[in-house]
Parts: sequence; C-alpha cells; structure tokens
Amino acid sequence: MALFKKTSKKEKLNNGLEKTKESMFKKISRALAGKSKVDDDFLDDLEEVLISSDVGVDTTVKIIERLEERVAKDKFLGVKELNKLLKEEISALLAENETYKDKKNIDKPGGNPYVIMVVGVNGVGKTTTIGKLAWMFKNEGKKVVLGAADTFRAAATEQLDIWAKRTDVPLIKQKTGADPASVAFDTLNSAKANNADVVIIDTAGRLHNKINLMNELTKIKRVMQKIIPDAPHEILLVLDGSTGQNAFEQAKQFTKATEVNALAVTKLDGTAKGGVVIGISDRFKIPVKYIGVGEQKDDLLLFDKDAFVDSLFD
Repeated sequence: MALFKKTSKKEKLNNGLEKTKESMFKKISRALAGKSKVDDDFLDDLEEVLISSDVGVDTTVKIIERLEERVAKDKFLGVKELNKLLKEEISALLAENETYKDKKNIDKPGGNPYVIMVVGVNGVGKTTTIGKLAWMFKNEGKKVVLGAADTFRAAATEQLDIWAKRTDVPLIKQKTGADPASVAFDTLNSAKANNADVVIIDTAGRLHNKINLMNELTKIKRVMQKIIPDAPHEILLVLDGSTGQNAFEQAKQFTKATEVNALAVTKLDGTAKGGVVIGISDRFKIPVKYIGVGEQKDDLLLFDKDAFVDSLFD
C-alpha cells in the first residue's frame, strides 16, 4: 500500500473552494431561516449574500433578475430548488464567456512556439503562476522556455530563476534594469532556434502610471512580432482572488492597458472570496483559464466551469 495518496484534481478543487463554500452557504442558510419558499424578501437577502461573497454588483443583479424570472414563471419555488436554480444561472453566466474549448491543447502556430505574455501587479502570484504553468506544460511533454522581462525588480528575476531550476526549464534573462523588450526578443529567438513549444514571458507589474505600462507592453509585443509575427498568442492576466473587489480594479486597469484574453485567479484556497471568479469573468467577458488552489507546483488547475460550479454547490 502506498504511504502517500496523490490528491486528485477534484479533491484539490474542493479543498481550494472550501472557505468560499462555507462562507457563502452559511449566509444563504441564514437568509433562508424560517422561510418555506423563495420570495422577494429572500431574493433581496440573497443579493446581499452574493455581493458580500465578491461576486460583484453587476453580476449579482443579473443572477437575481434571472432568478426573479424563474420564480415568477414557476409561481412557487421551495427552498430545496434554490441551490439548483442558483447553480444553473451561475453556470450559464460562466458559459457565456467560455471560449477555450480545449484548453489543454497549445498548438505551435505556423510551427512557431506558442507565446504567452503574463501581466499583473506585483504580489498577486504572477511569478509563481508562471512556474506552475511551466511545470504543467512540461508534464504534458512540451518544451518550455521562460523569459524574465520584469527587469526592474531584481527579486522578480531571482524568483523566476528559482522556478526555472525547480521545473528544469531554461530561463532567458539579462541584468537588472535591462530593456524588457530586449529580453523578450532574446527569449523568442532562443525558443525558436531550439524548437520550443511554449514561451512564457514575465512582465513588470506596475500600475502607478498606466501610460508607461501601456507603452512598455506595446513595445514588448512589437519587438516579439519581429521574431514571431502573431505573438503573443495569449496575454494572461494574473489576479489574486483573495483581494476581492481590488481584483476587479486591477482587471479594469490592465484590460485598458493591453489586450488581455485570458485570466488566472490565484490564492483561492486561502480566501472566502472565490465568488470573484464568477464576477470577473462576467464583467470583463474574458475567460478564466487557470485557478490557483494551493502552493505546490501542481496546484494550478485548468479552469473547468462545470467542475467549479459543481464543487461550489457540492
């Protein structure tokens, strides 16, 4: 008998969402106390529950309006049906923004490496997410190259270097203060010459001056396109799920600064604010591609909306 049991993805997801589930459904249970049916008063209470769970005001209003339509149509809905209806409506919202039909397959466009540019403020788990992504792709048999284009923080390159060694993938870097676009250029050159499958480029996480950030990211993209014309294929915004509404503000700023087309929401295991995944996906119409549910290198999961909602309502 094995001494250590490998944790399944389902178990990781359930464990990662435990605090959110406990908080949200305790609040719902309190709102339902003494009621025999779903009525207007309860829907008002549910609205407060969803907003306080960081689903976001706009998304909460959508969910409540859809539930009101169901209640009006079905005339009488008992509390037993509520979870089912809530689950269905949240699934429907997430489905509207689910554009990655097969997220595991990262093909080499035109024979070139698939290029991911990672953006996000410092402290959200950006570097850790890059390391976990490298591990995920490597375990799928892909050849990965990392680029340390956050050159203004020595610690960023050092952290990425640790992850590169931990996952045994090459890292292209330059000295602190070097031109980030130059690092990206060197990384793509090296990746292409060595027939890599995936390139992941780290970028600086500064939001204090949006114009400078926009200019820097635009320059990195322009320089990369000299090597691979359609790069980057993915601009992945990393958000810290535990910051709740602050994550909405970061998403707002970065989507203005560059063409974000995928999201990674980290640190869900340490927070009761997992509802932020639903709200951010709905508000910005950008699919959540990855979620972080732990500190180990295999604790970054491909986001599966059905599995996520099942776990939330389990």
